[in-house]
Amino acid sequence: MAEFLLETERLIIRNWREQDRNLFHIINSDEQVMAFFPFKRSRQQSDEMMNRIQSSISSNGYGFTALELKATNEPIGFCGLADATAEDPQFKELIEIGWRLAPKFWGKGYATEAAKRLLEFGFEELGLSEVVSFAVHNNHRSTSVMERIGMQRRPEQDFDHPGVPDTHPHLKRHVVYVAKRDE
Repeated sequence: MAEFLLETERLIIRNWREQDRNLFHIINSDEQVMAFFPFKRSRQQSDEMMNRIQSSISSNGYGFTALELKATNEPIGFCGLADATAEDPQFKELIEIGWRLAPKFWGKGYATEAAKRLLEFGFEELGLSEVVSFAVHNNHRSTSVMERIGMQRRPEQDFDHPGVPDTHPHLKRHVVYVAKRDE
């Protein structure tokens, strides 16, 4: 498996390793982390998702990558660039940026630090002209990160996420932010 590797002042951005599976499951099954998603993932679902992400990183050279603290070598969550997954036609062929951290690492600027580095990588190394991000309309933690990394709100692109079941109407409406290389 290819080892994707970037660094920031405090973080290593890399592909997932087998020893990260427990953290990956914890993140994807945690009540706080998954508050803006219609379901939490079982261990099997988390393992399957991690396998898909590892494979995508190996074949594309980017994806939802693991974040590791340089000081302790402890994995803390993920951040990455990936093919947009909103299932909305306006995002076809676009790259999104997203993140999830274990709650004990919230509020320390790690998502912002990693996302800034990944945007730089996307624009400078991958030659992307635009990166999108979207979140449930009242997910202020995520939209605040989008704003801190310089993304601009695009209210005309807000949408009801087709992948969110009607049983969760409070999670359907998503807001859209965009970063452009030339802005």
